Amino acid sequence: MEITFEAADPPALAAFWSEFAGDEIELTFVWSNAPKIEKNRVHIDLASASPEHQADIVARALKLGAEHADVGQADVPWVVLRDPQGNEFCVLEPRPEYPGVIAAVVIDSRDPRASAEATGHPVVRSGDGFASVRPEPGPWLEFVRTDDPEPITNRVRVRWADPA
Repeated sequence: MEITFEAADPPALAAFWSEFAGDEIELTFVWSNAPKIEKNRVHIDLASASPEHQADIVARALKLGAEHADVGQADVPWVVLRDPQGNEFCVLEPRPEYPGVIAAVVIDSRDPRASAEATGHPVVRSGDGFASVRPEPGPWLEFVRTDDPEPITNRVRVRWADPA
């Protein structure tokens, strides 16, 4: 799986994410002078092993230039942040289904089940407003329902291998 970030300063953003990404997916950073003006359709969820580990990840991210973000999440057990160039990501509370460094790549969708099925991977779980697949190796791909309008730009994009 590969995630491409458009960035005003690709080396700086690569340095930030090198602290968190592990080797589970390939991250690519390409230059763009387009300003970030809306919530990304794709974001990364980082896994944690304990409440203390979650707090440590958040503290490290903040020290490296991330900031807290409000994307309408209300009172949830995960922490929503923006990396130094404004891209949203979450640090999840401990969940046993996420053993890696990156728990999931989350993708907004008008029809999560259809989007998950379109990957060609088996849908492992689904429910009201979400559907998930688990390509091996790598993190979960989780599609979540949104009624947000299509974004003007996709500053973060995901590409995965066809399972066939």
